[in-house]
Amino acid sequence: MDELEQKNKEREAADNKMINDAFQHLLDTYLASPHRKKVDIITKAFNFARQAHKGVRRLSGEPYIMHPIAVAQIACEEMGLGSTSICAALLHDVVEDTDYTTEDIENIFGEKIAKIVDGLTKISGGIFGDHASAQAENFKKLLLTMSDDIRVILIKICDRLHNMRTLASQPANKQYKIAGETLYIYAPIANRLGLNKIKTELEDLSFRYEHPEEYASIVNKLSFTEEQRNRVFDDFTAPIRKALDDMGIEYTIKARVKSPYSIWSKMQNKHVTFDEIYDILAVRIIFKPSDPKDEINECFRIYVALNQIYKSHPDRLRDWVNHPKANGYQALHATMMSRQGQWIEVQIRSQRMDEIAEQGFAAHWKYKEGEYSHDDDELNNWLSTIKEILDDPQPDAMDFLDSVKLNLFSSEIFVFTPKGEVKTLPAGCTVLDFAFQIHTFLGSHCIGAKVNHKLVPLSHKLQSGDQVEILTSNSQHVQPSWINFVSTAKAKSKIQAVLRRESREIQKKGEKTLNDWLAKNDMELSTAVVDKLSDFHDIAKHEDFFEALGERTIILGDKDLDVLHGKKKENGSAGWRKFVPFLNKGKKKKEDDTPQLLVVGKDFNKKKPCIITEETIGMYIFPDCCHPIPGDDILGFIDGKNRIEIHKRSCPVASKLKTSFGPRILDAKWDMHKQLFFDATIEVNGIDRKGMLRDVSEVISNKMNVNIHKVAFTADEGIFKGTIEIRVHDREEVKVVMGRLKKIPDLQEVKQIL
Repeated sequence: MDELEQKNKEREAADNKMINDAFQHLLDTYLASPHRKKVDIITKAFNFARQAHKGVRRLSGEPYIMHPIAVAQIACEEMGLGSTSICAALLHDVVEDTDYTTEDIENIFGEKIAKIVDGLTKISGGIFGDHASAQAENFKKLLLTMSDDIRVILIKICDRLHNMRTLASQPANKQYKIAGETLYIYAPIANRLGLNKIKTELEDLSFRYEHPEEYASIVNKLSFTEEQRNRVFDDFTAPIRKALDDMGIEYTIKARVKSPYSIWSKMQNKHVTFDEIYDILAVRIIFKPSDPKDEINECFRIYVALNQIYKSHPDRLRDWVNHPKANGYQALHATMMSRQGQWIEVQIRSQRMDEIAEQGFAAHWKYKEGEYSHDDDELNNWLSTIKEILDDPQPDAMDFLDSVKLNLFSSEIFVFTPKGEVKTLPAGCTVLDFAFQIHTFLGSHCIGAKVNHKLVPLSHKLQSGDQVEILTSNSQHVQPSWINFVSTAKAKSKIQAVLRRESREIQKKGEKTLNDWLAKNDMELSTAVVDKLSDFHDIAKHEDFFEALGERTIILGDKDLDVLHGKKKENGSAGWRKFVPFLNKGKKKKEDDTPQLLVVGKDFNKKKPCIITEETIGMYIFPDCCHPIPGDDILGFIDGKNRIEIHKRSCPVASKLKTSFGPRILDAKWDMHKQLFFDATIEVNGIDRKGMLRDVSEVISNKMNVNIHKVAFTADEGIFKGTIEIRVHDREEVKVVMGRLKKIPDLQEVKQIL
């Protein structure tokens, strides 16, 4: 007993030392910042939080108070926030995890800190209604508070960053949920707020947990090519340094290396290998202007000097100096040809611009006598758009997250009104987006526009510099097809609001139709009845079923009566087999051998991975959205009927599921041992020539012994395009086939579709 007591005392002493050291480090960082030194209130918040979380440990085993200290450290050191934010960060989990209330916080620390803590506290009870996910609910609450005080979202980003840094202690299903949510929501918000460093780290950490093998492979390749990059950087910058020294400019030159996530995204989107990515290295010139008012001219003077050393790419000059991005980013980007024949991007920015690029709007914020204010119109516009989305009653959880996501564009265009006012819009937006941006009435009644004095339709995409005059008609009203071509959150949410209103009326009509039909057949309306009929017609939601009845796309008849009287619709259970056409041995499975779909019960262990083998593959659902095959990183999702769907972790549908329905995410692993064949589709294109099809089929069938299932080739004006469906055991075989195809002469591009 004495020995145990001794061990406990030693552990407590070690914990106390660790906690005190971490808090002292926080205070030292704060005291070194330009903020007014309110050490007393920070110490008070720390002592309060320490007492509140006493005895609680994180999954990693360390005392819980270490998490709030770490979040406060990030807020102070990496975002440059002041005492109010540091206190709120220290207290951010107190209301949620202990018996203290928001009122207690307000009484002790004042209304401002209490309001931020309340915004960071998860909620119970619904804004979206009963069926929506808790994650979307909490996110909505976060945004509601954020539109009053943006420090709420900033501390939430700090909290998320620390959670991502310590994600290793979580089970795999939690890792996918948190990483997916981070990539889908928090990284874009950090980007929109100009927190470039934090955005990059969030993306890389998400990538590391979702695709560990790809992450490790890219990190290894980056370290392997580091020496070569350093040599290129030194050779390229030597004449630049001389030129800047001769001009008497005070400067620093840094190498910017593309992040692993950015490299992976480019490899996926452009269907290229690591070795084919040429912009891994960029050069950043940060200068101190002799006169702050002259910094823009100085950027261009440096650019002119560089042009005398290297040739610049005429189409790749990006002037973010005169036209800052919506997140406040300013710099001049030029792409120069090195003497080794390699294109290298050069970013020219002043010290002030560099600070904004790293800290975003945080670099603008002012704290006057504890009052918080920000003076950026772009940020205000963004927040007001979010407020408009929030004002819309009961949007569907997924639609809501999509609406916010749509508003997080990082590239934008500048469009002029007929009176010459400049409007900033996301790149790729249409005339209809512009109309809704100006006013909801204009958008709802828009019939077209004059762009640069020429008549164009609603779906016309705008370019930077366009002058736009919106044309309206009172007889025009919102069309469902509009949702397919608008791209801004505001337009999308307004159109959906109108359509939802209309669909509610159709649903009521459908409900009446069902009621009348049931009464005629001596039955009453109940949830069980609607469940059976919806299932029979393959409709997931009751609302959609009522709408189909209201629009008369479903007419109730004798077969519906049979279903309600217990004669079940036959379910084809061969869905999974289209992914598994045949066994290696060539034997087809008998119908009787098909396993039943797995239904998740109360005792199901969500922390254990679902292992997919030849015997169990039929127990899972494989939706058409992403077509996973062995070798793909996958996850499981418990659907509305408690069955398990299998998705690729990079699947767009899975991204939304991770964000909105995190608790239903499961870890999943393949264990197939090349026992089954799967379909995979490859797209090829290149220069048409005699014998091309023969060369392609020879590489696949003869040299690799892979079965070609389907081929479609078309040629036009000397260029051919083709799709090849092959049968393989796993993704590795697809990569090998693609590698061999790339070696065929005149075949320019090989990419994997499914």
